[in-house]
Amino acid sequence: MLLNVHIKNIALIDDANVNFTDNLNILTGETGAGKSIIMGALKIGMGDKLPKDIVREAGKEGFCQLLFLVDDESVLEQIRQLGVEPTEDGEILITRRIVNSRTINTINDMAVTAARLREVSALLIDMHTQHQQQTLLKKNEHMKLLDKFGRAAIEPLKREVAQRHADYTELVDQMDKLSMDEAERSRRAEFLKYQIAEIESANVKAGEDEDIEHQYNKMVNSRDIVAAASEVYSVTGYENQSSAGNEIGRVLVNLKGIKELDDEIDGLYSQLENIDALLNDFNVELSNYMQSMNFDDSEFREVESRLDVINDIKGKYGSTVDEVNRYLEESKAEYEKLSEYDEYIAELSGKINKAKKLMIDAADKLSAERKKQAKLMCKEIKTALSDLSFMQVDFDMVFDRLSECTANGIDDCYFVISTNVGEKLRPLYDVASGGELSRIMLAVKSCMAAEDNIGTLVFDEIDVGISGRAAQAVAEKMALISRKHQVISITHLPQIAAMADSHYLIEKSADEGKTVTKIVRLSEAESITEIARLLGGASITDAVMSNALEMKQMAEKTKKY
Repeated sequence: MLLNVHIKNIALIDDANVNFTDNLNILTGETGAGKSIIMGALKIGMGDKLPKDIVREAGKEGFCQLLFLVDDESVLEQIRQLGVEPTEDGEILITRRIVNSRTINTINDMAVTAARLREVSALLIDMHTQHQQQTLLKKNEHMKLLDKFGRAAIEPLKREVAQRHADYTELVDQMDKLSMDEAERSRRAEFLKYQIAEIESANVKAGEDEDIEHQYNKMVNSRDIVAAASEVYSVTGYENQSSAGNEIGRVLVNLKGIKELDDEIDGLYSQLENIDALLNDFNVELSNYMQSMNFDDSEFREVESRLDVINDIKGKYGSTVDEVNRYLEESKAEYEKLSEYDEYIAELSGKINKAKKLMIDAADKLSAERKKQAKLMCKEIKTALSDLSFMQVDFDMVFDRLSECTANGIDDCYFVISTNVGEKLRPLYDVASGGELSRIMLAVKSCMAAEDNIGTLVFDEIDVGISGRAAQAVAEKMALISRKHQVISITHLPQIAAMADSHYLIEKSADEGKTVTKIVRLSEAESITEIARLLGGASITDAVMSNALEMKQMAEKTKKY
């Protein structure tokens, strides 16, 4: 459930901190008081995109924080799978800070993307808006509602259909790529044969390109290398009188004559003797290296020619030897298919037919389960609609079969409804009025809530287009839902407000020359006064107050049953 909402510097809200309770939380207020801003702030906290100029005072930080308490272990596990760790008490703290039109999103002090925030909040709260109820007028949304209702039974079958469809599509794509006439196939086979022969004749080994290039660079630069090495050898060797090797040898003789006279000199003699040995080893290796740089023109031309072959192959078939070898293997596989085209096509056709049968079988199982779940769902929705003052209502789902199976199955289904006796069932998107649509969506939500583990349901003006008996039925249905789920709703109707377990007033006022929106929780007496305002408008007479009190008392009795 949603424990707390804290909003700062958002639209008309300077600083609002609201604690919500279990069961039914109702928010009311004058038109223009900022009720829509509260819902907007909730949606921002859930990861929605930021409207322009949402921050109240430019240059200051906008802030929206939602605190949830989750006691359902299955929901907690789903949250963990999204990489978010709840607290030991099952608390989830979502925070969005808005700075210079950018957001910083955190969940339990861990930075997350807006996409991850939306994934987590979708497990915690289900928000119904006027825009969302319009989805009932979209045919393709009906199947989504059905699949959500029967998720436990439908989801595994959907995954199987998606996999079977992917397998089938992959095989069909292979067939499409191989579909060519005899002349084209022959040309392609000859071309592949030539490429395979060219790559195989080059016989480029892994790492050979780097070795040959190294040899080539060494040969090309050999003259400069030998000249520099010879200069080093003349300085460090023994050919010149002043060379380091000769000079160290001479001073070694001098030290040897006096090393017996002092132990320290003996130590210095040993160090210099080691230097002489190291220098001698260095000069031997340097001499060997210079000798290795002696090669004739034929050796150079051989290396240069090999490098040209390797670079030519890499230029045609891949930037690396690994890519060339991979291209070779792919070409061999394609050549083999083309060489045995008729046999391969026959084999592939058999695989396609088998894959299609498996896909259709899986789609038929999915369709059967959807029809089974649709009966259960429509029965529950019909009952809920009867509770919402739809007299003699009939509600069902029509299934049509698509001409081609998709990754989502082979069904095309939509809701149909009849709201009058003797009236035939017609598509929901053709017949529902605004007020009816609000109640139908509430009926759908009440059925979905029974299947979902989502703890909090939010209704933004579910009462649009209804009044009188229908309004009372909606109020009673919301109260019923709130026995198993926390419900938060904005309303203009006194019948719904009277059902509140916690009643909040949203009001707008002037503060230091600024317009601000505040949210306060009403006492029992204040709630009755607000219900009276909803009943009587600007003039609240004793009779209106008496009606408001009676409405509140009747609501309390209704909630006990």
